[in-house]
Amino acid sequence: MLQGSLIIIAFIIIAALMMTKKIPTLLALPLMAVVICIIAGVPAVGTDADGNAIGWLQTVVEAGTVRMGSAIMAVIFGAWLGQLMNKTGVTETIIKKSAELGGDRPLIVTLIMVAACAVLFTTLSGLGSIIMVGSIALPILISVGVPAMSAACIFLMAFNTGLTFNIANWRTFSSIFSLDISQIQSFEIYMVVATLIATLILVFVEFKKNGVKFAFSAPAKETAEPSKQLSGVRGVLAMFTPIVPIVLVAVFSVPVCPAFIAGIIWILLFTSKSFSKAMNLLVKTCYDGITDAGPAVILMIGIGILYLAVTHSMVTAVLNPFLLAVIPTSRVGYIIFFSILAPLALYRGPMNLFGLGSGIAALVIGLGSLTPLAVMGAFLASERIQGCGDPTNTQNVWTANFVEVDVNGITKKLLPYLWAVAIIGVVLSAFLYF
Repeated sequence: MLQGSLIIIAFIIIAALMMTKKIPTLLALPLMAVVICIIAGVPAVGTDADGNAIGWLQTVVEAGTVRMGSAIMAVIFGAWLGQLMNKTGVTETIIKKSAELGGDRPLIVTLIMVAACAVLFTTLSGLGSIIMVGSIALPILISVGVPAMSAACIFLMAFNTGLTFNIANWRTFSSIFSLDISQIQSFEIYMVVATLIATLILVFVEFKKNGVKFAFSAPAKETAEPSKQLSGVRGVLAMFTPIVPIVLVAVFSVPVCPAFIAGIIWILLFTSKSFSKAMNLLVKTCYDGITDAGPAVILMIGIGILYLAVTHSMVTAVLNPFLLAVIPTSRVGYIIFFSILAPLALYRGPMNLFGLGSGIAALVIGLGSLTPLAVMGAFLASERIQGCGDPTNTQNVWTANFVEVDVNGITKKLLPYLWAVAIIGVVLSAFLYF
């Protein structure tokens, strides 16, 4: 019991250090893994009676660095495709053509911006893409009369909607829950619908509250001279790039990385003017994509190390009695428990799959009292709150700074909507998987 208590205390202390930004998440996760192993009595180096390695340096640190290997590669290829979309002007063209469709009708412009941003972020990822899309979409929203705070919240909700169907994230979740990517996809379909509905409600509420005209305003202004313009049939086909990987994965069950490669080939075919230029762009965007994916890759290495730490047999033997006492075993208890705890996805907390949640989810699955699908549903529902509600997210910080509003104000405004989506997800999960 003493060991279990010490592990829980270690969780709380390291979580507090992350929340207060004393140590970064990419350091906190492997640190927590090592501390947990030491408290549980796992040797640094050692073998069992059968000669199998059991030391935490071998089975946790070394093995953990590659535990999320497939997810890491999916993030890298996705970032590569995202850089190609940015460099070739596909991203910019989609946003600006969408604004033109809305004309002088602020509500229509806003709804089209939501749709365009959501579609883009099914493929795009990383702060670079946030900056690229946001620096175009946010001034358009503000220019048609949407207040800065409302514009920031609408943009982030649109981002969160698209993120639900981001196939690189599907691969990450598949690795965390040890489930097939099609099982992740089947639940995320419900989540994307719920998030989209919440986003639309947010738009109408903000328009009503702020007195934004629904039918007329000054036409959206261009914020800068367009650097690239795609036109003609090839340009139209190039704008289908974000959809290509999704269709291949969701409809034809193509693996994630080959689907991204197909997207890369697709965009080069319809945007390149010569073979040599295409090859130069391919190499440059590869380097830029790896740079863009770097923070996520380091984070996933930490997640892999923490995952193997909490699933180590000596650690689970210590922690299982604690978890068995608190994890619900009834459908009603499941709904109440995970609905109330959903906001703990904020600040890399215990429900955050890109923080402590990856380890907690593994522990809960290991108990056997809930199916892996039920655990997946509860944590993916909570992930809706983290996606665009966490003030420590780089996308939240950049957006707040760009439109000059308080990042914590964004969280306060979005939390009711995101929590409602999370509760809907938990209820759906309870009836689908419990």
